[in-house]
Amino acid sequence: MSMEAFHTKPTILVVDDTPDNIDLLCAVLEDDYRTKIAVNGERALKIANGDSKPDLILLDIMMPGMSGYEVCQQLKANPATRDIPVIFVTAMSETADEQLGLGMGAVDYITKPISAPIVLARIKTQLSMKRVHDFLRDQNQFLETEIELRTREIVALQDVTIHTMASLAETRDSETGNHIRRTAHYVKTLAEKLRDHPRFAAFLTDKTIELLFKSAPLHDIGKVGIPDRILLKPGRFEPYEMEIMKTHTTLGRDAILAAERELGIEVDFLKYAKEIAYGHQEKWDGSGYPEGLAGDAIPISARLMAVADVYDALISRRVYKEGMSHEAAVAIISAGRGQHFDPDMVDAFMALQTDFIAIAKRYADTDHDMEKKRDKLDLFTKAADGN
Repeated sequence: MSMEAFHTKPTILVVDDTPDNIDLLCAVLEDDYRTKIAVNGERALKIANGDSKPDLILLDIMMPGMSGYEVCQQLKANPATRDIPVIFVTAMSETADEQLGLGMGAVDYITKPISAPIVLARIKTQLSMKRVHDFLRDQNQFLETEIELRTREIVALQDVTIHTMASLAETRDSETGNHIRRTAHYVKTLAEKLRDHPRFAAFLTDKTIELLFKSAPLHDIGKVGIPDRILLKPGRFEPYEMEIMKTHTTLGRDAILAAERELGIEVDFLKYAKEIAYGHQEKWDGSGYPEGLAGDAIPISARLMAVADVYDALISRRVYKEGMSHEAAVAIISAGRGQHFDPDMVDAFMALQTDFIAIAKRYADTDHDMEKKRDKLDLFTKAADGN
């Protein structure tokens, strides 16, 4: 027989303290299998835990020191060896003994004196079953890895899509890209604070909070559709200009709806993006737009964004103005409790002031950010003037 054929043979570990039994089993196995020998339980466990593990173990029960039962228990308790099939080969022929052995995880139970054809048949059967088990395990691991990879790709695609869409809106607006980052973190922080609140606990799950964080940057995507002469106007809007400006909520929702129609399915993170884009200008007392919704009729996602967006608008520098102090912004938010904002969300905001300040500092607009935005706005203005 060639060396290649020898090395492809399955390996059987024979565990018995009696030399005659070992010799007999090795003689039965020699044509079809490689064999390893252990004359006690301790040696058997050492071999089974080695780098070259046996494919199957033939295990005697009555041995000095550690019994076969104890060896089997330790094998099955160890993740590194629990999948190695164990067949008890023993003189203990009582039904209760067999039940005990099989109950410990052995795959078969052969009584002595042995029959060579039966031993070989039982081993062949168990090795065949092990190959199927190993194949299925490897396939499952492969599929789990593939699913994890595909999931990461989908999440990355979502993140890139949101970032691209949000950045497109940001290039048209007087705000910087850091406004997008700040408001997303404000929303997430506020949602985490409210997750145990009786009014919000059922909605604010870990998954929902993560989706809200992803969706928040799209709150002003509809501003892409607002004419530059209105969007970039530094002063107060005329009444007709304000009406046009208000349409950004509907434009944003409709843009996301159109994307969903192209996909042919409703996507979770776009669901909340639609709610936020369309509803973040609604007010708790019903005086907001586009629909004049009031109270709990306003989606929770939009109510969270309302607090985040107004706070950031108040404290942030613009090309045409300086931001107000945190204390002044807090006073305005507090005054809007029960009018502009959900009262419980304002209470949570008041408890999170340190967190909001930290987020604002972490993603603060630098002089360079403002200069880039000023240059962009100059280009838009010149284009609008025909220069």
